[in-house]
Amino acid sequence: MTDPTTTPSPGDPAPTPPPAPAAPPPAAPAPAPAAPAPSAAPASTGSAPAAGARPTGITILAILAGIGGVLGLFGGFVLLFAGTVVFGGLGALLGIAALAYAGLLIAFAYGAWTLQPWAWPLGVAGAIFGIVISVLYIIGGQSIASQALGIVVDGAILYYLNQPGIKSLFGRP
Repeated sequence: MTDPTTTPSPGDPAPTPPPAPAAPPPAAPAPAPAAPAPSAAPASTGSAPAAGARPTGITILAILAGIGGVLGLFGGFVLLFAGTVVFGGLGALLGIAALAYAGLLIAFAYGAWTLQPWAWPLGVAGAIFGIVISVLYIIGGQSIASQALGIVVDGAILYYLNQPGIKSLFGRP
């Protein structure tokens, strides 16, 4: 046996260190937060969705308004520059009006996507403007059949935006 108080000789093997204490067990993961209880009312009843949730109809309107606004910008610039050359001041006025309408659509698209309170009147104004333009085209000599789709779509948008659940999303009574 070796004496722990004596110094080891150069040929003796090095003493082994004592074993390390066992590591503490890993902490248990924190419990996951409980999921909110599903709404008792089905989504098809027209009730307002949960706070912060954007209904599919508003998402579709926002996307289509954004696309229409971007395309309207292109058409408005063409009408502004080419219309000024061809029609003079009237072409410039129509081009500015088309650019303003495109700006309204883009603003509505952003506001509807983020459910901003100011977006609701923009959506209503855009739909009314679309109906008025279609009626003016009919008065100007275009066939009712060529403008019927625009009137029906804008009328459906007006109806949808005036549903109580949709109005409440935008903070409207």
